Amino acid sequence: EVQLMESGGGMVQPGGSLRLSCAASGFTFSDYHMTWLRQSPGKGPEWVVTIYQYGDKTAYADTVKGRFTISRGNAKNTLSLQMNNLKPEDTALYYCASASTYARLLTGDYDYGGQGTQVTVSS
Repeated sequence: EVQLMESGGGMVQPGGSLRLSCAASGFTFSDYHMTWLRQSPGKGPEWVVTIYQYGDKTAYADTVKGRFTISRGNAKNTLSLQMNNLKPEDTALYYCASASTYARLLTGDYDYGGQGTQVTVSS
C-alpha cells in the first residue's frame, strides 16, 4: 500500500520556524520527484517546492524562496521541508506529492499524495 504521511505542522508566531516531514512507503521513493504543495481555505492547491529524484535539483515558488529549504533522504524514504521566517500568509494545509515523470510534475498530475499537516502562523 502506498503511503505518504506528513508530520511536523503546528501553530507558530510570525518569524518562527517549523520543520515538516513526509514519510513514504509502498513505492520506490528514489524513482520519484517530490513536491510540497499547500492549500488555504477557499483556495486551490499552491505549488511550494519540488526536489528532483536524486536531490540534485530543486525549484521554489517565489513566495517561499530564501525562507524554505527542501531536502530528501532516499535511503530512508523521507522528505523534509524546513520553513523559516514564517508569515501569516504561509498558513495552510501542507502536503507532499510524488511524480514519476517530468510530465506529471509539470502538469501537477501527481501519482501519489498525502493527507497533509496543518501549519498556522499567527500572533
